[in-house]
Amino acid sequence: MKIAILALQGAFAEHEQMFRKLGTETTLIRNLDDFNSNVNKSPSSGVGWSRVVIPGGESTAMMRIMKDLGLFAPLRQAILGGMPVFGTCAGLIMLDKAHLDVMDIKAKRNAYGRQLGSFNAKADFKGIGEVPMTFIRAPYIMEAGPEVEILASVDGKAVAARQKNMLVTAFHPELTDDTRIHQMFVDMVANSR
Repeated sequence: MKIAILALQGAFAEHEQMFRKLGTETTLIRNLDDFNSNVNKSPSSGVGWSRVVIPGGESTAMMRIMKDLGLFAPLRQAILGGMPVFGTCAGLIMLDKAHLDVMDIKAKRNAYGRQLGSFNAKADFKGIGEVPMTFIRAPYIMEAGPEVEILASVDGKAVAARQKNMLVTAFHPELTDDTRIHQMFVDMVANSR
């Protein structure tokens, strides 16, 4: 199994390290050629990567870069076509209704304030148990449609969810030593075949 990581900006190297700990091969997507040669739009064929991580970073910058590089439409089509995707922090924002419009959620950007509002927490994550959570200029999920399963909440705010082939966290699991959420995505990918 191989996983592609969108490497336009943000914490992509940390995701790469987490998947290496799990023994999962990765590749970095930096432009449309990388996407076209490494991300197969037909998950059943077994060719290419057919799964993508959208890391944390700055969502406005990543959206602009994706549009400038011609990645926006192909990425959106692949996700709508069933390609598994894991979005963390800015990745959660990018999957919501106001951005790529693939997941039935509405995110509140910078919900906890600026950099000084960053914090660590521990909370239950459905199917895993208590996990460490690192929030940096983090969003939360303000609204979720009926097909969205909320997986974790902190202070009454939804901070992790799943819908079909999409998994999102408002926090940065790649900035901890706990690999269980990344393993959940790997298992999700394996089960989507």
